Amino acid sequence: MNEKNNARPFGIRDKIGYMFGDFGNDFTFIFASSFLMVFYTKVLGISGAMVGTLFLLARVVDAFTDITMGRIVDSVKPSRDGRFRCWLRRMCGPVAIASFLMYQGGMAGAPMTLKIVYMYVTYLLWGSVFYTSINIPYGSMASAITEKPDERTALSTFRTVGATLAGLVIGTVTPLLIYVKDADGNQVIRSTSIFTIIAGVFAVCAILCYIICYKLTTERVKVEPDPNAKKVTLGQTFAAIFKSRALLGIIGAAIFLLLSQLLIQAMNNHLYTEYFGSAGAISIVTIVNTALMLLVVAPLSVPISRRFGKKEASTAGVLLAGVIFLVLYFMHVQNVLVYIVLANVGMLGLGFFNTVIWANITDVIDDQEVKTGQREDGTVYAVYSFARKLGQALAGGAGGWALSIIGYDQLAKVQTASVINGLYTTSTLIPAICFFVVALFLWFVYPLSKKKVEANVEELKSRRENA
Repeated sequence: MNEKNNARPFGIRDKIGYMFGDFGNDFTFIFASSFLMVFYTKVLGISGAMVGTLFLLARVVDAFTDITMGRIVDSVKPSRDGRFRCWLRRMCGPVAIASFLMYQGGMAGAPMTLKIVYMYVTYLLWGSVFYTSINIPYGSMASAITEKPDERTALSTFRTVGATLAGLVIGTVTPLLIYVKDADGNQVIRSTSIFTIIAGVFAVCAILCYIICYKLTTERVKVEPDPNAKKVTLGQTFAAIFKSRALLGIIGAAIFLLLSQLLIQAMNNHLYTEYFGSAGAISIVTIVNTALMLLVVAPLSVPISRRFGKKEASTAGVLLAGVIFLVLYFMHVQNVLVYIVLANVGMLGLGFFNTVIWANITDVIDDQEVKTGQREDGTVYAVYSFARKLGQALAGGAGGWALSIIGYDQLAKVQTASVINGLYTTSTLIPAICFFVVALFLWFVYPLSKKKVEANVEELKSRRENA
């Protein structure tokens, strides 16, 4: 592997470009995560159970498509514009068109069998084929943009900022466009065509964001295939990857992080409305979380990582979150403002790990190359991506399971005192436990300390210079 000597220096242009890549992803991904179920059930009239089955089967398909795309990225000869950026150019159109096709309100009057077939074909085409074909190269690209740990942390930070801004835009604007009050004051879908219109606008926005990412970023670190290298089979690749403590450690940490984070998101809708009696607090929490991510966590992530290391600072951050939520559990707070303040202090620590986690993956890729001599950015990232999808699927059901365990009655206008107390316990104690488990994975399983990351970077630099 050698470095391009004529490439322009890494700078803000790369950071902004990489941020827009995640913005492009989220114009289809966050839109689908937040509103696709609503479209399938409210507009097409498909049962929630049928939609849930689709989502589950799609994760099985992803097990093959994610890994296959990772192998393609690693094995196909790089094009004139790099190994990874070329996929942004090739696939931005197909992923946007596939997303648009999912939200066709004109299918509302079709026979149910046809609607279900259409749902399966378009969802799998978008999520398991085209989205995978652009997301895997995009996520792997950070290690080719720069080899310096601080600069990779900056890319991870800007990627998180892009996701945060996309979530804010899509989460606040879309409901205002989709819903309208009927004569009785109930929130109903504006029309069967509104989803199609919004999906079309978001598809165009996604293409523009991908093009900006493609234009602004530069691959400086390129892999030159060794003609004398022995062929490595897929089985040998997996055997090496799944022996990696670094990858297993970051996967374990990420799964429990997702479990805690998504559980908090799911339970907040019940906690603030039924325990605190303040639906408006949900909007306040969203705004405060976004502001803290953009104004506090993002600016401090690079200097903190440089000073203490990503592993060390992330461990401290999730421990802080665990302690805060454990304190909230024992305090049994009654004042909603006190709860919001303390919970957001805890979320600062969680936010730091979320901000740098993509830089951790590039460290894992480096570590894998040091140990095996093979550079497999796409395959390693694909394995991690699929593990996150499994974690999201698991976490997606956690909120429903928790409500069933505490005896939550969907039909009751007012829950019993024991159920309301159960909501509070589920929203504080379980996340606290998950945060402590994340810290254990980071500290005892994940081996890439600040010192180890720097040693790997120097080792790979030396190998390139000698080559």
